[in-house]
Amino acid sequence: MTTTFAMPLGPVHVALEEPVYFHLTVEGETVRNVELTSGHVHRGMEAMAAKRNLIKNVTLVERVCSLCSNSHSYTYCMAVENALGMGIPPRARYLRVLAEEIKRVASHMFNLAIQAHIIGFKSLFMHVMEVREIMQDLKETVYGNRMNLAANCIGGVKYDVNAELLEYVRKTVDKVEPMAEEIREIYATNAVVLARTNGIGLLPKEDALALGVVGPVARGSDVHVDVRKDSPYAAYPDLTFKSIYETGCCVHSRAMVRLHELFESFSLIRQCVERVPEGPCVAEWNSIGVAEATARTEAPRGEVFYYIRTDGTDTPARLKWRVPSYMNWKALTVMMRDCKVADVALILNSIDPCVSCTER
Repeated sequence: MTTTFAMPLGPVHVALEEPVYFHLTVEGETVRNVELTSGHVHRGMEAMAAKRNLIKNVTLVERVCSLCSNSHSYTYCMAVENALGMGIPPRARYLRVLAEEIKRVASHMFNLAIQAHIIGFKSLFMHVMEVREIMQDLKETVYGNRMNLAANCIGGVKYDVNAELLEYVRKTVDKVEPMAEEIREIYATNAVVLARTNGIGLLPKEDALALGVVGPVARGSDVHVDVRKDSPYAAYPDLTFKSIYETGCCVHSRAMVRLHELFESFSLIRQCVERVPEGPCVAEWNSIGVAEATARTEAPRGEVFYYIRTDGTDTPARLKWRVPSYMNWKALTVMMRDCKVADVALILNSIDPCVSCTER
């Protein structure tokens, strides 16, 4: 006779990268029901933003999330610029895309490495992290930082990239691309990876649409959403790339979306290096009035959305944001339906969760 029992998982667990708590109803080794709590890291960041001026908040929002840090400062600056009616110089538009796509490559590689770690494929984990480290070195060389780039400012970017650094970026991408191709082939064909990921954590397209998931989670279920295409911003309208979609709706499909997106990012980085125009990197400020505005971008995990309301002072009357993990979180209850206990951590990782930005 099979017994049904309650099983707590987390908030501290060797396979969970962040403090998240699952209350599982388990029958044998099969999960029958999932209740989840996003984490234990609430920091009250939106309240803090209301006590800081517009410039200080650039630094604050970049600390909402580490892997998507550049996307938060990027989107926040866009929202402020929209509220102030500011345009940014063409060079800044390209340099913003350059930083964003470099961060996307590093973020996707980190998620793929953690997937290998959870599977127990330690050599693949170390190999992917070794390749990612090259991108980390690139960020440190160009921006002076490995995680929070501190690249964006209201009106443009804080830095310039000379011809020598642009050539270094191109050579680094040329070096990393064949390594990424080897990794993609392993994830696509290795029997161990396929056995642990193919057909696991199913999120049918109709459920993905109903839940409003975003980013690679949505595109892994053949939902065609990509802010870079749907609402083009910065230099994306001038650049050539394609959005990646998979139809498998499982852990493996979401991994392959990220792997294929690496190569689109490599192409975008090269295009930025080749096409970035000369000129200033930051625009002059307009006066601050009473206004409200929104902005959204395609972060590595999906759509980041910012709302700001100004009251004529240099401190926002209201600043609110919505992160991709918040939208993808509920989908775990569908993905984990009737899964095995051993697959819970793997399915969780497939949405590339960030507890710190979900709780904020």
